[in-house]
Amino acid sequence: MTQRKPQKIRISRPPARAEPEGGGNYAEIRPAKLSQRLEELSARTKPGVRGFPGVDAAQELLAQTLRKDRVSGEVLDLSAAGGLLGSLPGVTLRAVEGSAAALAALQDAGHEPFAAAPGDPLAERWPVRARTVALTLAGDRGNAYVQAQLAWAHAQTPPGGTLYLAGDRDKGFDRYVRAAGAAFGTGETIARDGGMRVARLTRRPGPTPPLPEPEKYEAFGVQIVGLPGVFSAGKADKATSLFLETLDGVDLTGQRVLDLGCGAGLIGAWAAGRGATVTLVDGDLQSVRSSQATLEANGLSGEVIHSDVDAALEGRQFDVILTNPPFHVGRGVVLDVALEFIATAVRRLTPGGTLYLVANEPLPYEAALRQIGPARELARAGGFKVLAATRSL
Repeated sequence: MTQRKPQKIRISRPPARAEPEGGGNYAEIRPAKLSQRLEELSARTKPGVRGFPGVDAAQELLAQTLRKDRVSGEVLDLSAAGGLLGSLPGVTLRAVEGSAAALAALQDAGHEPFAAAPGDPLAERWPVRARTVALTLAGDRGNAYVQAQLAWAHAQTPPGGTLYLAGDRDKGFDRYVRAAGAAFGTGETIARDGGMRVARLTRRPGPTPPLPEPEKYEAFGVQIVGLPGVFSAGKADKATSLFLETLDGVDLTGQRVLDLGCGAGLIGAWAAGRGATVTLVDGDLQSVRSSQATLEANGLSGEVIHSDVDAALEGRQFDVILTNPPFHVGRGVVLDVALEFIATAVRRLTPGGTLYLVANEPLPYEAALRQIGPARELARAGGFKVLAATRSL
């Protein structure tokens, strides 16, 4: 019996790269556009950071609230994005992020961010907990992810410490404040702006709520371990299902395959099970952890890398790239990341290599695919299309 290669997982916070081939300015880190109410503050941003080209609206209200409360000293921001809270007068920011793009922006802003996902211990980095903790809820990532965020915030807030919680009323904020209050013991919503809300809670002594368990299911012969908040954590999405059905006849034996934007790892694990040497990449640390767990659950080998698209891939080249690219960053529809996925294929495909991509029917990727080679439509069903482009020899 052949012994499997050990799996590798890497956490990377790379510096900004030069402008990518094929045009565009995806890698450029720039000042975030702020409202006039925050014009004396600053944050850094780039495509892939929540709120780009500005900042998340809930985080903007959070900064206004902390300034009104004259918060100063050490502030632990568990969703630091581009470091907005670090520009408040008198605040020393402890910046935590799971987004590779945001980690790059935070470094550019002069912070020393810590890459972490909900539930990760922070005591090794900061042995003494900060008395003030800030968290912007990612309600768009689902109830289980927010529960994990709240449990994490509770664990990181010392008894008597204060949590400032920001979020969107339309994404369940009022319900989440009630849940947080049950653990913290006291708290109330203190700021409102449109649909955005900020609550202030003081922690009483008591146990931290447990983290939600991963979801597990089987699809296309793969056992999936879906951590909270990860794309397709609970079931295979329709686009990926069409994608893998369409590619069933593609021979991947011995091929170097990149699963770009791996989520819970279904596509990469499926490729590994068909004899490919796989590399799985995602800009979200929670997704990297989920993909790693999926490979382990199936006894498959592969390299899983936390990377802002291909920034951490060094000189790697691939025969096949498989992707269901994201087109949402936070609340908005943003194609910058997906178009950078295609630009990555231009850089990373070997001669004769092929990019296979699935997307919603209206998304205009065909023109960008021509940077690689003629775009071919392999399938169209249920509002999705499967496209391919092969690099010339």
